[in-house]
Amino acid sequence: MAFTYLDLSEVDLGRLGTAVADWKDTVDGLKTLAENARTGMQAKSDKARWAGVNATVTREFVTKTGKEISDLHTEASSIHQVLSDAHTELVSLQKQVRTAVETDAPKLGVRVEDIGDGKVRCFFPHIRGDSDDRTQEQLDAKQELESRINRLLAHAAEIDASVARALSKSHGNDRNNAGHSSYESLNDAQAERAVELALKGDQMSDAELQEFNRLMRFNGQEKDGEFATQFYQGLGGPEKTLEFYAEMSINGTGPDASKVRLDGMKDLQRNMGLALANATDPDTKHHLPSSWGDQFRRLGTQQIGWEQGQWNKPYGYQVLGGLLRYGNYDARFINPIAEHITQLHKKEPHFFLSNKPAGQEDTYGFNPSGRLGSGNEPLNSVLEALGHSPDASEKFFTESPTAYNQDGTVNKDGKPGFDSYLDLLTDKDFEWTADTNDTNILADEDKTKTAIGFGQQALGHALEAATTGLPYGSEAVPPPHSEDGAAIFHKLVERYGTEPGDLDDSPMRASLGNITADYMRDVQGAFMGDGSTVGTHGASAHLGNFDLTSNPEGLSPGVLKNFLGAVGKDPDAYGAIITSQEAVTTDLVNEAFHDADKYKELAPEIANRVDPGGEIAGIMAESRTQAVVDEKIASDAEFNEGVATADKWAGRVIGMGVGKIPVGGDVVGWVVEDIQASVVDKFTRDSSEEALKDRDLFLEDQRANSADAIYDATYTAAKEAGYDHENAKSQADAARREVNASYGQGRQRSGK
Repeated sequence: MAFTYLDLSEVDLGRLGTAVADWKDTVDGLKTLAENARTGMQAKSDKARWAGVNATVTREFVTKTGKEISDLHTEASSIHQVLSDAHTELVSLQKQVRTAVETDAPKLGVRVEDIGDGKVRCFFPHIRGDSDDRTQEQLDAKQELESRINRLLAHAAEIDASVARALSKSHGNDRNNAGHSSYESLNDAQAERAVELALKGDQMSDAELQEFNRLMRFNGQEKDGEFATQFYQGLGGPEKTLEFYAEMSINGTGPDASKVRLDGMKDLQRNMGLALANATDPDTKHHLPSSWGDQFRRLGTQQIGWEQGQWNKPYGYQVLGGLLRYGNYDARFINPIAEHITQLHKKEPHFFLSNKPAGQEDTYGFNPSGRLGSGNEPLNSVLEALGHSPDASEKFFTESPTAYNQDGTVNKDGKPGFDSYLDLLTDKDFEWTADTNDTNILADEDKTKTAIGFGQQALGHALEAATTGLPYGSEAVPPPHSEDGAAIFHKLVERYGTEPGDLDDSPMRASLGNITADYMRDVQGAFMGDGSTVGTHGASAHLGNFDLTSNPEGLSPGVLKNFLGAVGKDPDAYGAIITSQEAVTTDLVNEAFHDADKYKELAPEIANRVDPGGEIAGIMAESRTQAVVDEKIASDAEFNEGVATADKWAGRVIGMGVGKIPVGGDVVGWVVEDIQASVVDKFTRDSSEEALKDRDLFLEDQRANSADAIYDATYTAAKEAGYDHENAKSQADAARREVNASYGQGRQRSGK
């Protein structure tokens, strides 16, 4: 019978708690009894002078009895530990489920229904007179709640099954003999089972693979690293780990693999990668020795086989790369591997592609996800790893390179031949490879271009992590920018602002747009002429030349303009930059009204604060027009989509908390919603061919919309500050006039 929602939500876990306490008493009693048996009965037996039958039968009986008491203590201790851990985890899961159902669901107007098989569904109940129309935000919130509850239920079911299995092994189903499997924690039992399944290799059934994934999913990321470390140690070391994953991934992604098996392999890739990141973190309580990293590097250029007589064998780094694509890795583990792989690629770019399988889907091989290539090129994989590992990525791009030998050992007297990985990987002559299994790659220019772009996309992800302090794609508010992270962004602006043509149709532009959005205060401060008014989120990227005494590394406005113009040709980058610019400008305007008593006249201060946003809007409008009308490298509909999907940036920028808008409560809520709605309304354009015929009319319309967006933000801020309609309108009109002027400056700086 499947574990159900009611099994978790309604069960009285107090009874389990009582059982845990009873077993604790039993353990304590048996410990005393075992000690007495050892120091009393057994000691006397050992000292006694036995003769005749007693010398064999009685002495043996005493010894056996003492051992059984000791075994009973061990068994009771194992049962107590398993039940205690289970009780702790189930209490937490039950509390989370009850909160979701009793608190979160009513807030959303959602009901929760048990549909059996360990799952629930969430739905909006029909109310008489209601149209039943829901916003996408409401639908997403409902789905998130349903998924969250079902994850909690699946976790509870996994604990239930693990406890039952552990208790059975501890007891051994022998009423006359104690002393079977013993566990010091529930993790011990779960890790034992995961290894037991893994040792079956590809002989795991689909049901067993699902069980394996549940064990890895719910235990592999525990903070103390106990399960993850025990699992990888149980596999037998780095080479056995690679052999297991290689066998599972190849056989689970081949032409004969079912969709169920392929989906299971995608989960296995993710779960094992996350667990490996946990197990190799030296700061966790339980972790693998540093020698694992050394051995992975040694195995990186060696061929890995898992079948006797195997002919075509992959290299270790190709296999390991599949796992590295998931998880936030510690720099001490991942960076030496990343350095070694990058140096190998620089020396011989096609070294790892000599054995790639042709004529298969890109999900075939060591990257079942199929994201950004087939996984034959480990450079792409390790850059994706850095994209999930902010601290490691920042160090990778800023610290001096270490030279490595072919076998992964450090070349103490060697020189890598370049000064930094940032310079190396952003060099326009760096050779990227086409990481795909497609047979027509050489004959199809578009496929080749796409496949070569996978590596550049992965580089962009790594740079996002290094500069923002968050894994790429994260929805969280970033930590304050570090000195090194800000320095990387500065170098990127300088590199591509000096040679903007190197970004023509570059797959990196979306990531560069995200980074720019994250540093929007730095960007607007550079255009404003006095960055102190705008402030920064942490360390400054020194993008402007307004104060060469304190900012000798500042860049000219022309370099920054060129950078923005080149990046803004990508629809996603455009959406991120426009939304972030609107958010920062709104924040600055609200801040000015909040501190109105500091200024003799408020209107000039408002104008000063909205001016950079207007200039950036002009640059972005020109970039969009060039991309759609002049160069035809993207459609206007794609730019509309970029705007629609960039809504996270409003909350993220306001959430940085630099301005005077509170980060919590209703105030930040309406500000973020207003920004999101304004951007979608003002920057979503008519994408018909007729609307795009007149280039200048299109741009002037964009100017009006940009000015209107700032008008709305200023008017709203003024009203919130207590201004009446006429005074609020006066301030907003002044802001609109300033944006109209600065928008034109932005267009001129774009060469139009």
